[in-house]
Amino acid sequence: MYELAAYAANPAASRGRQIVEAPPVGRTEFQRDRDRIIHSAAFRRLEYKTQVFVNHEGDLFRTRLTHSIEVAQIGRSVARNLGLNEDLVEAVSLAHDLGHTPFGHAGQDALNDCMKDYGGFEHNLQSLRVVDVLEQRYAAFEGLNLCFETREGILKHCSLKNAQELGEIGERFMRKMRPSLEAQIANLADEIAYNNHDVDDGLRSGLISIEQLASVRIFSQHLDSVKAQYPALVDRRLIHETVRRMINTLVSDLTERSRALIAQHHPGGVDDVRNAPPLIAFSAGIQEQQQELKKFLHKHLYQHYRVARMSNKAKRIVTDLFRAFYGDARLLPPEFQVRAEIDLPRAIADYVAGMTDRYAIREHRRLFTVEET
Repeated sequence: MYELAAYAANPAASRGRQIVEAPPVGRTEFQRDRDRIIHSAAFRRLEYKTQVFVNHEGDLFRTRLTHSIEVAQIGRSVARNLGLNEDLVEAVSLAHDLGHTPFGHAGQDALNDCMKDYGGFEHNLQSLRVVDVLEQRYAAFEGLNLCFETREGILKHCSLKNAQELGEIGERFMRKMRPSLEAQIANLADEIAYNNHDVDDGLRSGLISIEQLASVRIFSQHLDSVKAQYPALVDRRLIHETVRRMINTLVSDLTERSRALIAQHHPGGVDDVRNAPPLIAFSAGIQEQQQELKKFLHKHLYQHYRVARMSNKAKRIVTDLFRAFYGDARLLPPEFQVRAEIDLPRAIADYVAGMTDRYAIREHRRLFTVEET
C-alpha cells in the first residue's frame, strides 16, 4: 500500500456507518464498502441499463456497468498519482449510477415528471436511497450501511430542499462545503468517461462521423497526431487510438492541475479540503475543450433523430408503467405493495427506477398487451 497524503480520506478515521459494526478483518472500511457495492443486486442490474443506446440496440455499446468500471479505472489512476485513497474513489465510482432509471436520461426525465407532485426524482438521491434502504442483504440493517465518506461521494448533487431532509449527509450543500478529494475525483472521472466513450459509441453506431468530430478541437488534435504517426491506420483502430489519447490528455491535465491547486492551498487534512474551493479540476484550456465536446455531443448525438425516437418510446414506457401502478397498486410485486402502503408514489418510483431496460419493456408488454396463446 502506497503512503496516503495527509489530506486523503483515511478509512481508520472514517466518520462511520449509520449502524455501528465490528471493524472488518483483512481489509479497510472503504474496501468493505467497495465489496458490498459489487455484490449488490443494483450493481448487477447496471449491466442491462444503458448510457445513450437502449440495451437491445447492440452488445458493444456502453452500459451503466461498463461505464462505472471505466470511471473507477480512471479515478484510481488519478488518486494514486495524488496520494489519495484509491479504494474510496473506486467505491464511489462503482456506486454513483446505482439509482439510474432504465433508458438513461430519458427514463429519468419521465420518472421525474411523474413524481413532480410527490417530491420529484433525482438519480443521485436514488443512488443514495439504494445503498441506504433498498438493498436487502443483511440481517442487521436495511441497505448496505456504507461509510459516511462513500455515501457523501455518491450524492454528487442535491437541491437545498432535499439536503435539509438528509441530516449530516446533506450538510455540505447547505454550508457550501466540498466533499473529500476522492469524491471530487470520482465526479470528474465520470465526466471524462462518459464524454469520450459516447464519442466511441456514437461513431460505432454511425450517428456521428469522424468528419463531424473533426470540428471539435480535442478530437481533431489527436486524430491528426494519430494519422501523422500511423498514416495507414483506418476504421476502429484509428478511432480507438484517438479516443485513448484524448482520455490520456484529460487524465494527465486533471492530475497536474489538481496537484498545483493542492500545493497552492496546502490542506493539512480532510477538514481543510471541505473548507477550500474545489481542488480537483482541469486547467482552463482543457475545461474549455471539454465543454466544446459536450456541446457537440448534445447537438449531434443526444438530439439525433434516432436517439430522440427511442427516447420518446422510453418516456412513454416509464410514464405508462407509473400510471398503471398508481391506478392499481395490486399490480406491484408484493414487496413493493408493502412499501406502497406507506408512500405509493415513492414505492412505484423505487420499482421503476430499479428496472433494467429489457425488464421495463417486458413489464410494459405484460401490462398493456394481450398476447395470444
